[in-house]
Amino acid sequence: MRAIAFTKPLPIDDENALVDITLDRPKPGPRDLVVKVEAVSVNPVDFKVRRSADPAGTPRVLGFDAAGTVVETGGETQLFKVGDTVFYAGSIVRPGTDAEFHAVDERIVGRKPESLDFAGAAALPLTALTAWELLFDRIGVVPGSADDKRSLLVLGGAGGVGSIAIQLARALTGLTVIASASRPETVAFAKDLGAHHIVDHSRPLAPQVEALGLKAVDIILAFAGTAGHAAEIAALAAPEGHVGIIEGVDGFGPAEFGQLSQKAVGLQFESMFARSRFGTPAIERQHEILDRVSALVDAGTIRTTLTKTLSPINAANLREAHGLVESGRMIGKVVVAGW
Repeated sequence: MRAIAFTKPLPIDDENALVDITLDRPKPGPRDLVVKVEAVSVNPVDFKVRRSADPAGTPRVLGFDAAGTVVETGGETQLFKVGDTVFYAGSIVRPGTDAEFHAVDERIVGRKPESLDFAGAAALPLTALTAWELLFDRIGVVPGSADDKRSLLVLGGAGGVGSIAIQLARALTGLTVIASASRPETVAFAKDLGAHHIVDHSRPLAPQVEALGLKAVDIILAFAGTAGHAAEIAALAAPEGHVGIIEGVDGFGPAEFGQLSQKAVGLQFESMFARSRFGTPAIERQHEILDRVSALVDAGTIRTTLTKTLSPINAANLREAHGLVESGRMIGKVVVAGW
């Protein structure tokens, strides 16, 4: 089968950063599906692994987001059958989705939204799972809680995770959603997704939040990294509030942790890969979340955040997609589709 891999960490403008290879088609484990991959999306984790891991010359296939059709099932599968169309975000400890066929545990797979093509669906899984798990499963906001009138600040509102978090918060809660964006096009994108208010994360946040009539923010989701905002996050977090983090605590030191601890702020980490990586008892929760997201899309409640499609799936186009995401200026999601 066709696949795209890297053999050593190289800059993305090097033509050997990602290369076309041929591999054997995978065989399914007991709970696995073998999926004919029709579209994949690139996330920051893709380029971070590509830049930091060294497979020592052995081709390593990247890719996590995928959409496609089930062509084979393992002997103990219960949720899907051959012919089903699916979408999912894969596992960081198994071969990636940048391949013609891919084996994946069915418990982390959802049914593809019927209203989306494969490209539109492939843009969603990793970011939707990250946003849903952090906001609802970790922090504990209750889906359907229209009477929850707390404030939510989404740092990085036009990015992949932020753009889904805005939609989920607006569709399923009564939270007042404040999104950060710094360019006219990202401001417009975040507003169009439903953010009540926009703040510019390239300028001091506190005066902008105060201008909205808020002294503090109940829930802060730091999707754009914390290095430049740690002090502001610690200062803005409301007593007994929550701060959600997906990329470590760069910039946080004793002063920031001290502020958070004095206010009894919950600091919550999220890793979408934790359930599949460690085989936690809640692993099938990802199947449930993706099915719920699929239903929300088909109902017109939320939408795909796909903004750019490249075709076909090959090394050249995946290098271009990595470069777009790596630039830090990507709005929404980029997908590579078709063979």
